[in-house]
Amino acid sequence: MMARNHAGNLVWVSKNRFNKHPAMKIKRVHRSPERSYLFVTAITFLMLCSAILSGCRDNQISSPQPEGDIIHLDRLAPLQPVKNAQQKKKFKVAIAAILSPRGTVDSYQPLLDYLQRRLARPVQLVQRRTYGEINDLVARDAVDMAFICTGAYLSSLPEKRMTLIAVPQINDKLTYNALIIVPSHAGTKTFGDLRGRVFAFTDPLSNTGYLYPMSLLAEHGWDAQTFFRRTMFTYSHDHSIAAVADTVADGASVDSLVYAYAVGRDPALGRKTRVILRSPDFGMPPVVASARADRKEISAIRQVLVSMDRDKNGRRVLRQLGIDRFVFPEKNLYTNKALCPTGSR
Repeated sequence: MMARNHAGNLVWVSKNRFNKHPAMKIKRVHRSPERSYLFVTAITFLMLCSAILSGCRDNQISSPQPEGDIIHLDRLAPLQPVKNAQQKKKFKVAIAAILSPRGTVDSYQPLLDYLQRRLARPVQLVQRRTYGEINDLVARDAVDMAFICTGAYLSSLPEKRMTLIAVPQINDKLTYNALIIVPSHAGTKTFGDLRGRVFAFTDPLSNTGYLYPMSLLAEHGWDAQTFFRRTMFTYSHDHSIAAVADTVADGASVDSLVYAYAVGRDPALGRKTRVILRSPDFGMPPVVASARADRKEISAIRQVLVSMDRDKNGRRVLRQLGIDRFVFPEKNLYTNKALCPTGSR
């Protein structure tokens, strides 16, 4: 750089002022040729890698992937359920507790399996403790089909809550009876002999298990609360039969079909009990659906039932149930007072 000396003339002065001070001179580092070569090679390699990575980045930016190939995590949606062609609505069958729940399953399972094959739909058994609960399911169209007691059907007629599908024909008859049974060793010979005894009813809506014995009391002007020492509800005919056989009850009114079925399966019940009275004929317990049910579906179900006796597998199931066939009866089967002496109570 330029500066003036003591005489006032411009002179050149070196920029390295440190040279004036020997102690402040910078020591130069001398490298060997081999170390210099390695250093240059490493720097070159790093620059090359940087260039390659930069090129890849530029290529990604300049050539974006198609929108369909990119997964946007902020745009995810739940998968739609796969529709199974075999997944079909369940066909619900209600069976009134004419038999106990275990007896109902054992007796009706072959029929339920048959319906499942014929309808090509899963069949579900629906059970309730009382006839009234089954009636409510039918009225609300909560089941597709129901096997109910005659008395339960009669109670629904005034409000027209049910549609008749079919009736079982047994021993060439569309009628059955109530039986008054007592322990075989008892000296009871008439219904009047049960005064002061313990009596088993089935269900308040049961034609054979309640309405019929109540009609016998009414005919003589007797009141159940004062005529019997005690009464009970068993809520199934097989339980009523067992109550008499085990002398828990001195008498009971039961379904003739259930009694014959129970004695056939367990002959000891026939030896322990005795029939002292048989009622007039009643219309057979029917198969029904809700009055709100689809007409086409009712027709399809009826066709399956009434054609069972023309099908090999159907005949086998009917034999297991002790039924000849299912038929669609005349309307007066449940309105004829000769068949229903208790009316619609």
